[in-house]
Amino acid sequence: MTRRVLSITGSDRESFLQGLITNDVEKAKGALVYAALLTPQGKFIADFFVLAEEDRILLDVAESHAAALAQRLTMYRLRADVQIAETDLVVSRGITGDHGFADPRHPTLGWRAYGETDISEDVDWDALRVAQNVPETGIELTPDTYILEAGFERLNGIDFRKGCYVGQEIAARMKHKTELRKGLTRVSIKGEAKPGDEITADGKPVGTLHTRHGGEAIAYLRFDRAGAEMQAGTATLTRLPE
Repeated sequence: MTRRVLSITGSDRESFLQGLITNDVEKAKGALVYAALLTPQGKFIADFFVLAEEDRILLDVAESHAAALAQRLTMYRLRADVQIAETDLVVSRGITGDHGFADPRHPTLGWRAYGETDISEDVDWDALRVAQNVPETGIELTPDTYILEAGFERLNGIDFRKGCYVGQEIAARMKHKTELRKGLTRVSIKGEAKPGDEITADGKPVGTLHTRHGGEAIAYLRFDRAGAEMQAGTATLTRLPE
């Protein structure tokens, strides 16, 4: 997926972002931090990687969501000394060697680097994502997504001790006061089924199939309705252990 890198500058850049995003900006000094911007209702707007440099903070975001992210940040800027601009930096990814910053979501996702040229390795990223149940912007992560259902705590994308941010109250309530009844999980597939197919159990809808790689896939399920065996398309699905 094509990426864009936004630059956040100005004397208020750290405090500005700290009050908006799900993770702690302080952790982004010398290391990548995974985070998201949410609506006040706690739903997904965009996910991105944060890197704090000496005079700016970089946001590595999917191209499809870069304009919306910049627009929303600009809306929140008000009188803060903050400037938001798109850079010409190229995002590279790989899993061998040490060419950049470690992907904070999972060790198997390798590194990410930012420069003038693309030094990416040829990797089947969908295979790695499915193996580790890692959601992708615009596929598993949509405007209807609550990030805890998408595994953001497991993926180091949220900090429950950092204080207030937009959507924090909803995320905290889901963490401390309820048991998740829906969410992304891995399933095995025997037969023909494609992303977007409805998943059923005993003839009742229980979720949706998302990214598939071989005999496994990421699925969004209602855990209270999911059975030992489920169906999608003409395939039989079984939930895999996390």
